Amino acid sequence: MTETTALIAEDEAPQRQELRALLAEAWPDLRIVAECEDGLEAVEALHEHRPQVVFLDIRMPGLSGLEVAKAASGRAQIIFTTAYDEYALQAFEHGAIDYLLKPIKRDRLELAITRVRERQRQTPPDVTAVLAALEQKLARRSSANAIQWITASVGNATKMFAIGEVLFFQAQDKYTRVVTAKGEAVIRTSLRELIERLDANLFWQVHRSTVVQVSAIESVQRDELGKLTLRTKGSNEAVPVSAAFQYRFKAM
Repeated sequence: MTETTALIAEDEAPQRQELRALLAEAWPDLRIVAECEDGLEAVEALHEHRPQVVFLDIRMPGLSGLEVAKAASGRAQIIFTTAYDEYALQAFEHGAIDYLLKPIKRDRLELAITRVRERQRQTPPDVTAVLAALEQKLARRSSANAIQWITASVGNATKMFAIGEVLFFQAQDKYTRVVTAKGEAVIRTSLRELIERLDANLFWQVHRSTVVQVSAIESVQRDELGKLTLRTKGSNEAVPVSAAFQYRFKAM
């Protein structure tokens, strides 16, 4: 029997172990190629290992399971895991994406496995439209809790920036660089912590160390080696896009 490869992305270690154990019983020929604690690790592992199936917790630190699923769309079969009934929406019933409600029950896992195996005979579908519909239903909540102002240090002074002024954030040692069209500043909040408080519809992570405001992107260029760099309005600085995040610009 042909071996199938899979990735598990779950920030809670006990739940990762439980899912791994259930999969070992229900799908013995499945090979787990990566286990990830956050969304950023999952996107990078997806790019490195190219698994055929991904098990994604919807709520994870860094990038959400929805963001990871966008990277996996058309490349792998997607199964979401969630502890919230509210996320078991009609979008999942589209058939291209399955979900498992926590705590995961063996019979429900076996059903998901059966569905995935049936779909494996075909090319993994592009589920971008399904994910967009689901994301839209959840966007109001994340937008309501997103930060609106940044208080940052500029030399010996402290200034406030409206979030809309920020072109991009960049990790720098123990600080985070805040770049605007008028200059730059630093904040003590780590990029990882900051991402949790940004509206994912307005800010995209494009590199392990960089988050860009989508509306501020002026151009994206690909060099002869296939590497991407982008420029933002009001700044001449070239911002690299890591290979793991090139899916955001796959229409290019």
